[in-house]
Amino acid sequence: MTALYDSAEAPKKIILVSVETPETEDAQESLEELKELCENLNSQVVLSVLQRRTSPHPATFVGEGKLEELKTAVENLEADFVIFDTELAPTQIRNLEKALKTEIKDRTMVILDIFAHRAVTAEGKIQVELARLQYMLPRLKGSYTALSRIGGFNQRGAGETKLELDKRRIRSRITVLKQQIRELQARGDLQRERRKKDAVTTVAICGYTNAGKSTLLNRLTDAGVLAEDKLFATLSPTARKLTLPDKREVLLIDTVGFIRRLPHHLIDAFRSTLDEVRCADLVLLVADASSPEFRLHLEISEQILDDLKAEGARLQVFNKCDLLESPPPGGVCISAKEGKNLDALLDAIAQKLPRRLIEAELLLPYAEVGATYALKKNFVLEEEFCPDGILLRGKLDFPTLKKFAGYVRLPSDWQASDPAEEISS
Repeated sequence: MTALYDSAEAPKKIILVSVETPETEDAQESLEELKELCENLNSQVVLSVLQRRTSPHPATFVGEGKLEELKTAVENLEADFVIFDTELAPTQIRNLEKALKTEIKDRTMVILDIFAHRAVTAEGKIQVELARLQYMLPRLKGSYTALSRIGGFNQRGAGETKLELDKRRIRSRITVLKQQIRELQARGDLQRERRKKDAVTTVAICGYTNAGKSTLLNRLTDAGVLAEDKLFATLSPTARKLTLPDKREVLLIDTVGFIRRLPHHLIDAFRSTLDEVRCADLVLLVADASSPEFRLHLEISEQILDDLKAEGARLQVFNKCDLLESPPPGGVCISAKEGKNLDALLDAIAQKLPRRLIEAELLLPYAEVGATYALKKNFVLEEEFCPDGILLRGKLDFPTLKKFAGYVRLPSDWQASDPAEEISS
């Protein structure tokens, strides 16, 4: 498969094609999104074609008349690619390339090209390579030379074709990549288990691509993550510590963006990354409120979260509200770029998160006076000097209560709701 993006060459000329059926009411919007995806790869869309049919043609996706129109357009516009806004079957690709005499791509190939171009971390590159190979394997095709037999001197049998050899090599590479993904997933599971054991609260930022998730992370934590006005500018998760207004510390995690018709190959390959969303205590569902389709984007994101079986609570965050005359109802309206209304967002996060603090008193001897500075830094505490030591009153989390178990005074009516919440040493 030839990549759309090549910095050494002029932008590729592309014709986009979509078929609208009674089941695909958003065909025009999806076609516009595909155009934006292609332009993110420095390609030039020279023509967009939308055909209305009761169902796609099983052999060529479009009808015979439209196929003739496309053939003429390819010749007149000297198009390098014709890209279809769907996932084509291998036979459809072969039929279309034979009829149009140019290279055919589909929506999934374009998204894979973007991911391959944007992947910078070792984990991201492994995930993208696995998704590309899984998608490419059934679509390999042989030419006259590729179908020639490969065999050595005095070897029995006809040997295997080059196509068969290529498929065998790809299957072997897929096996290696899947093992590496399993190792990454096991490492991520271990990190999440450690966070759970240490009572670390996690908040995942997710939502439609290019909604401003990385900008929000940078604004809240000074993370310095790449934030561009591009689809899928961020592929690998980034975690930073965030202090809430009630002095609680949480781990804020930026994740890969969503998109309509997200290829299942990518969901499978990025499972270890998306597990950060699935296991988060709270999911910030960020949407670009200035987009006329932001409600649809929220629905798509919600559906993907449901498919992932995301466990945590959800909070809708409407970004880019500075571009609107009146904010939409139903979520927290902010402007991550301008830093507006972030205090309200932090308050909403604190209210949404499960309460893991408990009222308690600590009577620390004066020999432990150094510990009071760390405690007061992380919690809102009242301080009283007594003959036996320093008395601290306030809400503390379970790890802190365990650490100072010998000095803790709990309310008389307090009972642990979980064995992990036992305080006594």
